[in-house]
Amino acid sequence: MRYLGIALVQAWRQTFGRLTPEGTCKYHPSCSQYALDAFEKHGLLKGTGKAVWRLLRCNPWSHGGVDYA
Repeated sequence: MRYLGIALVQAWRQTFGRLTPEGTCKYHPSCSQYALDAFEKHGLLKGTGKAVWRLLRCNPWSHGGVDYA
C-alpha cells in the first residue's frame, strides 16, 4: 500500500510540482521528498499522517530548517 502514496507524490511532482520554482522551500528535504521518505519508512497510514503534519507546518510564519521523516 505504501507504493500508492509514493505513486501519488511522484505524480504530483511531475505535474503541479513543476509549477513551483526551485529553491522556494523553507525545509530540507522538500515536502514532497519528506512524504516519499515517510511512506518508505512508515507505510501508507502513518506516512500520510506525517506528510500532512509537515504540510500544515509549512506556512509563512514557519522558520523552516532541516526536518527528516
